[in-house]
Amino acid sequence: MSYRIGLVGKPSVGKSTFFNAATMNDVPEGAYPFTTIDPTVGEAYVRVDCAAPEFDETCTPSVGVCREGTRFVPVKLVDVAGLVPGAHEGRGLGNQFLTDLNETDVLIHVVDFSGKTDIEGETTEGHDPREDIDFLEEELDEWYLDVLEKGLEKFETRYHGADAAIERELAEQMSAFGIDKDRMKRVILAEGLELDPATWDDADKADLAREIRKRTKPMVVAANKMDTPEAQANWEEITTDPDYDHLSFVPASAHAEKALKNANDAGVVDYAPGDSGFEVVGDVSGDQEAGLDQIGEFVAEYDGTGVQGALEAAVFDVLGCIAVFPGSANGSKDEKGVFRDCFILPEGSTTEDFAFHIHSDIGEGLLHGTDCRSGRQVGAAHELSHRDVIELVSTKQAAP
Repeated sequence: MSYRIGLVGKPSVGKSTFFNAATMNDVPEGAYPFTTIDPTVGEAYVRVDCAAPEFDETCTPSVGVCREGTRFVPVKLVDVAGLVPGAHEGRGLGNQFLTDLNETDVLIHVVDFSGKTDIEGETTEGHDPREDIDFLEEELDEWYLDVLEKGLEKFETRYHGADAAIERELAEQMSAFGIDKDRMKRVILAEGLELDPATWDDADKADLAREIRKRTKPMVVAANKMDTPEAQANWEEITTDPDYDHLSFVPASAHAEKALKNANDAGVVDYAPGDSGFEVVGDVSGDQEAGLDQIGEFVAEYDGTGVQGALEAAVFDVLGCIAVFPGSANGSKDEKGVFRDCFILPEGSTTEDFAFHIHSDIGEGLLHGTDCRSGRQVGAAHELSHRDVIELVSTKQAAP
């Protein structure tokens, strides 16, 4: 039931390196188009401060790990291939790209901020990364517009008179994007449009498609190769450009993250993903020491390599998710262990949502919840907060 983060980017920007750094899976890397030709799904992690220390306990995670009070909770990372200009028209691996992309909840767009790869992924100098950001958004907008226009065509032929409801038809047509008729109606009205498509012109349709896309396929830009001076100069220009205020940017070096994880695995450094520093604990050559010094300066300057930061920005900042621990009022223990689970839930989730997330039986028999920190009883409609520890009291137990 993990959230799925789609990893997208044009060829040769370091997308596969980012994927490998986040998951440490063996995915081929290479500076040529379609290195990744199938969607590859790996397990990455987002960090949550563990609740166990507050109860004088040591957690026993059923999935993920806990390191010095930081819980690493699994999410799915999907490395999607085929992003080239014209993808929405089927160019390259475009049709498969769009299908795979639609299986994700949020996107991380890996962009070469050094400007050393052009729009096709070929080696160059002085390329403006804004072109890459724009072309992904334009490809997605065209895709959404195509689907929206199909819905408008169906509406024109199916519905007449008082029963006509454009939000219902469009929501049905665009249901794969996770939008229902109520949300569709809110978006249409928020754009200042009437609920009558006969009053919309082409610009209205394009604007509506773009707004639906922004709300249903939110995005983080991982500004990769930020350990180069060219990328740092581009960062200052792009992140202060008001045209990109709707996007979240994270400075990143996928190469640095992977190097640190490899060094940690080899016993050369002590490094935890997302940390803004590391300790050299093994023997290193002069060249290795110089390389680690350079990486150390980067992670200190940017508060980490950005790989972990991009994952967490996608889940917690852009999607607005919260982490919730199942607990018990006497210290969150059960016969299977202590603080075994930590679940990532949508923003605004209630006690009842939490119960159904764990198991439908628990949800159906829910009586109430208990806030394990305060001991206070909370009702089914109580909205949960990030890092809540909640005991669920139900007439039913989950099936074994």
